[in-house]
Amino acid sequence: QVQLVESGGGLVQAGASLRLSCVVSGRTSSSYAVGWFRQVTGKEREFVAAINWNPGMEYYARFVMGRFTISKDSTKNTVYLQMNNLQPEDTAEYGCADLDQNWAPRHWGQGTQVTVSS
Repeated sequence: QVQLVESGGGLVQAGASLRLSCVVSGRTSSSYAVGWFRQVTGKEREFVAAINWNPGMEYYARFVMGRFTISKDSTKNTVYLQMNNLQPEDTAEYGCADLDQNWAPRHWGQGTQVTVSS
């Protein structure tokens, strides 16, 4: 069973940075990539960024281009999301998901809250 555990969220001021971590255990042959998503209460979940385990291709939502960077450490089965210049509109619960070869989420972590004050 694939399990994902996120950490690194918190309360920061606008302009600050945070690095989220997603530790993945129990990866299978279907574990193609990891994606970060975010959701504000009452709104739909939206894609933030994704990276595949091999060879490490990265994809980003347009609204984070140049501010967020996704990376991985395969030796630690961990995917990171470095978030710079955070803004109040980035406030959301951020979660990571194990993605299959169709880039579809199969398993989810519990999420970590990011709150950005103005």
